[in-house]
Amino acid sequence: MRKRNILAKSIAIGVAIIWALPFIGIVMTALRPSREVLYGWWYPPFHLSIKNFVGAWTHPTAALGIGLRNSVQVAVGATVLPTLVASLMAYGLGRLRFPGRGPLLMLIGLLLALPQQMIAWPLFREMHAMGLLNSLTGLILAHSAWGLPWIVFFLRGYIETLPVELEEAARIDGAGRLKTFLYVIFPLMLPALASVMVLQFTWVWNDFFLALILIFDPNKMVLTQRIPLLRGQYHVDWGLLSAGALITMLVPLLVFIFLQRYFVKGLIGGAVK
Repeated sequence: MRKRNILAKSIAIGVAIIWALPFIGIVMTALRPSREVLYGWWYPPFHLSIKNFVGAWTHPTAALGIGLRNSVQVAVGATVLPTLVASLMAYGLGRLRFPGRGPLLMLIGLLLALPQQMIAWPLFREMHAMGLLNSLTGLILAHSAWGLPWIVFFLRGYIETLPVELEEAARIDGAGRLKTFLYVIFPLMLPALASVMVLQFTWVWNDFFLALILIFDPNKMVLTQRIPLLRGQYHVDWGLLSAGALITMLVPLLVFIFLQRYFVKGLIGGAVK
């Protein structure tokens, strides 16, 4: 048994090292001049510097500082808005019985299987017709609509694990549906909401396709649009690209670190009730 545990731990450590090697390579490339990583990021000499990070942050044509501001606005807006709307929809679908509830759930499920490429042209035309093309507001609404189906399904499953007796007690005390949701159900949903917000924020932050379709103004481009622009026409500065990639991944990493406890609690909440 002891040998088996040692073997399992050794395999796990080996797999972890293999997974970490590309990330270590990116870090080493970002922290060293390009001439030092020409033949590999592990070879000496080592002259560590933050020059690549400064260059990516203040790049003349694709400054990541401006992209970070735009990405934060889009990611926060496209996380809070669909989460609030989906929480109300999930409560209605989880607790109310009304005609057409089954087909509505089926429709939401079908929307989960819809690829982004199929909505590119209709989305472009619709945003153009509403005057929201090339605006952060339009991008926020597009991400919110895209994330709504899966958030509804996730929260509906969590709500169905909550005891109905709590709502019955609230109604006996004179609370209506809205008050019951706001003061009884919504506070109990906080772990699930944290899980949803972490996932939605990460997906919106890392998205490139919708931003590519809807945003053309260089001053409104998000981080994922600016990373390819760090490449030169005749030369690729891998240190600059690596630094830009690390800056881009920093914010979702911090969000996950600070909300990790609530994220895990929300994911396993339905299984322990």
